[in-house]
Amino acid sequence: MAIISTAGLARTFETKRGPVQAVRGIDLTVREGEILGFLGPNGAGKTTTLRMLTTLLAPTGGAATVAGHDLARDPAGVRRACGYVAQSGGVDGQITVREELVTQGRLYRLPRARAAERAEELARDLDLTGLLDRRCAALSGGQRRRLDIAMALTHRPKLLFLDEPTTGLDPGSRAGLWDLVRRLRDEHGTTVFLTTHYLDEADALSDRLVVVDRGVVVADGTPSALKREHGGSADASLQDTFLAITGRGTAPADPTPVAV
Repeated sequence: MAIISTAGLARTFETKRGPVQAVRGIDLTVREGEILGFLGPNGAGKTTTLRMLTTLLAPTGGAATVAGHDLARDPAGVRRACGYVAQSGGVDGQITVREELVTQGRLYRLPRARAAERAEELARDLDLTGLLDRRCAALSGGQRRRLDIAMALTHRPKLLFLDEPTTGLDPGSRAGLWDLVRRLRDEHGTTVFLTTHYLDEADALSDRLVVVDRGVVVADGTPSALKREHGGSADASLQDTFLAITGRGTAPADPTPVAV
């Protein structure tokens, strides 16, 4: 069953130089319970697409349904069903992990006692129990990313968007987050929509990959299927496969769209 379905999803920005088509028409289906790797070169439209699917940016064309809610007609329903972890995170360094999690629960209208219980539950699930009374500013990079994800899971979303979740982390922290993402899928049935510019990460984690370039989908399939089709064999590297699909390299994030 599809948890995300888009048809011709598009976004045009108006600039002094004229209209800029950042996303030209994304046709995409994401199935419940899968980890989808969403890849593309710098400027391909992946971050703009992610922002539209999370209601942070209104589409200028096309349609989408996210977790059973129409993106245009019911954005509040989309937000209730989704969790979102941005590239930069959003924790307050001056308060404790416990205070941050309880505050997040209260923002989702949980009673204070239930918000405190939920904070304890999330801390156990994400290996944060021993850090609950530590100030967020004192967390390591990997600990802070686990807290970002815990906050996004406060309301038990069916769908979790992770935008470049391991950028800047050391190898050990990256491996820990990979294990966490797998557990969310395997133990809770959470669908994970992952953008990353680390192709080894996409290869290791993703059940399926979607590659976008110049605002449209240019490849869709399992890592092994894409390697066979575009890289020449199932043993090809995802790096070589990606270059064969797009002819371009990756970059950490999409910049402000440029005219095409």
